[in-house]
Amino acid sequence: MNPWIEAARPRTLPLALSCILMGCFLAASTGRFSWLVAGLSVLTTILLQVLSNFANDYGDAVNGKDTELREGPRRAVHSGHIQASTMLKAIIVFSILALISGISLLIIALKGAPANVFWVFLGIGIACIIAAITYTAGKRPYGYVGLGDLSVLIFFGWVGVLGSSYLHTHVWDWGLLLPASSCGLFAVGVLNINNIRDIESDKATGKNSIPVRLGREKAIAYHWTILIIGMLCVSVYTAEHFSGYTSLIFLLSFPLFIKNGLAISRLKKASELDPYLKQMALSTLLFVILFGIGVVL
Repeated sequence: MNPWIEAARPRTLPLALSCILMGCFLAASTGRFSWLVAGLSVLTTILLQVLSNFANDYGDAVNGKDTELREGPRRAVHSGHIQASTMLKAIIVFSILALISGISLLIIALKGAPANVFWVFLGIGIACIIAAITYTAGKRPYGYVGLGDLSVLIFFGWVGVLGSSYLHTHVWDWGLLLPASSCGLFAVGVLNINNIRDIESDKATGKNSIPVRLGREKAIAYHWTILIIGMLCVSVYTAEHFSGYTSLIFLLSFPLFIKNGLAISRLKKASELDPYLKQMALSTLLFVILFGIGVVL
């Protein structure tokens, strides 16, 4: 089971769950929250994230992007611990499981909502599955042309937060784009660290991530831009919805993002950058929890 656990990459789950938790917290602040909806949202998100990780492992291996130059955790298919055909079957299974879980969520959460909303969310769910698979798998993976950052912002930010909030409240609030953008941008920051770490191996294999396109120095400036805009978005939202000093508790997480930016600016070796992937992901989760406490209280 160890190769499968490693391929599922459990350390990515806190980041994936951050947007769902933020949506749940925002819904709870309105007094409309369902534990069943939250639970199914978490289950569906976990299935989608594991699906994405399996597809990433499979796609990088069969497309020749995993080489000995690559830093970070070893991949299951490339190392031979899991056969490519077996991983492909797992991708199909998790696609089906994610679809079943997602449809169950929509049936329960959208009871009483306009009928067309179900089909909109079903379309979004199918898009999530397709995006999870085609990031590195398929004939033309969008992750290899630098579009992974945009996908993360959309699905780990806007779709995750606004979508999960709507499933509880049945109210579409465009104002939530600000905290949703913060959540999504911090998730982009995790991907950017990963791509800065792998910049040399990505160059060698033709994987044109944002850092490969920009170069290391500009990629670091891009990282700071992501962090600063993310902190500004949630600060503007909080200023507009200020309800007391407890709503500012999320500011306690900001020094962690500053620490992350300073480390990415200073460290050069790929092996030194790897721990800051986890640090950024956990900082994002802490930010969401603190933000949630602030809006609920």
